Order: sequence, then C-alpha cells, then structure tokens
Amino acid sequence: MRNTPSTYPPLTIGPVRLPSALILAPLAGYTDLPFRLLCKENGAGLCCSEMISCHGLLYAQKNTYTLLATVPEERPFAVQLFGSDPELMGKAAAIVSTLPVDLIDINMGCPVRKVIKKGCGVALMKDPERAEAIIRAVCARTHLPVTVKFRSGWTSETINAPQFARMAESAGAAALTIHGRTWVQGFGGKADRQVIAAVKAAVSIPVIGNGDVLSYDDGLALMAETNCDGVMVGRGALGNPWMFSPSGKPVTLSARMPVIERYLQLAEHFLPLDKVLFKVKNHTAKFLTGISGASSLRHALYACEDISEVRTLLCRQAVHGTVEPSLPT
Repeated sequence: MRNTPSTYPPLTIGPVRLPSALILAPLAGYTDLPFRLLCKENGAGLCCSEMISCHGLLYAQKNTYTLLATVPEERPFAVQLFGSDPELMGKAAAIVSTLPVDLIDINMGCPVRKVIKKGCGVALMKDPERAEAIIRAVCARTHLPVTVKFRSGWTSETINAPQFARMAESAGAAALTIHGRTWVQGFGGKADRQVIAAVKAAVSIPVIGNGDVLSYDDGLALMAETNCDGVMVGRGALGNPWMFSPSGKPVTLSARMPVIERYLQLAEHFLPLDKVLFKVKNHTAKFLTGISGASSLRHALYACEDISEVRTLLCRQAVHGTVEPSLPT
C-alpha cells in the first residue's frame, strides 16, 4: 500500500497519454456525447462510449453508429466493443480504427443477462480461450491500444481475475480495467479491493481499478490501497460530474446550476431532443440528488415538455427556492 495521492497523476496507455488517471466508465443509456463532454470538462481524463455491439457495427445499424458520435474536444476518446465471435470482433475493431478514436476497450465484464446469454460480457471469463482469441483478433485488426474490462470472476468460488489478466496481457492488451465484483454479485455487495491489488501484481501493463468509487477521494484511496494505476468510475458519476474535480459536488442548486446549464446546452446541441427528452430529464433529475425539495422538483421536471421549460424551472428554483405553481408538484 502506498501513500494516498492528493490528485490523480497522468496515465499512459500505449502511445496515448491521459491527462488524469480518473476515467468515466461506459454506461449503457447514460454515457452519450453530452454527458461525456460534461465529465471531460470537469476533469475526467478519458471517457468511453456506451457499449457497442460488433454486430451493430458490421450491419451498419443507425442506432449503433449514433453511439460513436464524438468531437475533437473529447479526445482522447475510447470506444467499447462487445461480442463473442473473434472474427466479427476483429472486423468491428477495423471499422472503429477508421474513426476519430484513440483506444478500443473490450467488454468482458457486463453482467446483464441478455448480454451473457450470447456468450458476451462476463460470460467470457468462463471461456478464457475464446476471450484470448477475441483479444488477439481485435489487436490484429487495429493500430489503436486495446484495453480489456472484466470482473473478479463468475462466483466467489471461481475468482480468476489474476489469471485472466495475465492471459489478456500476453494476448496484446495495453491496459486492463478490473471491477472487483463477481457476476453473482452484479452491482450489489462490496467490491473486493484485494482482487484489484492481485491483478495489479500479476501484470506489468497499467491496471485501472473499478467499483465503489463515489467521490474524488474514494478513487485516490483505491489507488493507494491497491497500487492500481488509474480509477474508472461508473454509477458514482451519474448525477455527479463534479466527482472528477477535487472540490466535489456543491451543496446548493444555485451552485450546481452552471454545470446543469452546461449539460442542457450540450444536450440541445448534440442530441435529437424530440426522441431523447426523457433521457435528458433523467440525467438532469440525478443532478438534483441531495437538494432540499428534490422530490417535488423532479416531478415538475418530468412534466416539462422541452428543454426551455426544464431550464426555466431549475433557474426559478435556484433563485427563489420554489417550484413554479403552474407545474405539477
């Protein structure tokens, strides 16, 4: 165990240098371009796309390509792929490599049943030979650094993360992200930091720890305890892009409004709001956690019919501390 650092150091993965070792995880339904940019502007060293199906890429599905949207201000940018067929994953990596992308991450940790039923995500930890073939196929078809995200194992009795990590390194991975939970745990229980430490000790490439990081200081403590090289934060960043900054989340709505307003601006610019207004409201509602009267404010927010109403509602609440009477509370 090393001394707890006061800030996150830079992190180098292959030829890519991240300004900070604090990274936003890929989160299905949440890490769209506006939210990634918001986290980047607040201090995230790297942001990753939502999980992208290799089949969706190869069949040129419109919704899949929408997930690849990025802008120069987001660089460096990572795309996470998932699939169970080495050949198809290699072809998908080749497609991604033609885009403005800096790293490719392979998902071998998703615990969702519809994913593992297809032999993807954490199911690959039960099939290390196939997992190795996928990593090698992806590395062979891209010039970009390839990283792998996985879990501690399938169950507490079959933890194989250190061995899996050594396999991934030998197959060509440039860095690893280890979530300290098993598939059985899902997102419950407590992440096992000893497993993260064991993975770090097992390989020579950078290791990024993941699990139970809910604040800027939580991640620093994780680095100190496990000696990992970086920290990836997932659910802890939802409603809290401030966690990428040492100052943390402001207590009052008025103090949070600059970041909330910035998110609304980014959403208006980059998202088709007629189709994803509910998604925008969902993000915005999470920014209100811990605010007095948040429950009533969320009800009023979900009744808004457009971004302009959302903005007016929140600004009025921030200034006057009351929800607009004409809106349902």
